[in-house]
Amino acid sequence: MEMALQSLINISTLTEDDVSQLAIRLERDEYNNPFEGLQDWHLLRTIAFQRPELVEPYVHLLDMEAYDEA
Repeated sequence: MEMALQSLINISTLTEDDVSQLAIRLERDEYNNPFEGLQDWHLLRTIAFQRPELVEPYVHLLDMEAYDEA
């Protein structure tokens, strides 16, 4: 997914199937270059912040942990 295309994606219109396809690409990790994978990862991360219910099954792909900042 090209960066320009990614910026045009309306997160509010994504479906569970859209997110599933994104997660499958990330799981397979068969990208032509590292930047393609990074773009998908950033998209999944953006979805996680805006629509966390769609990302719950795939949160392991984000490797996000709660950190105690104190």
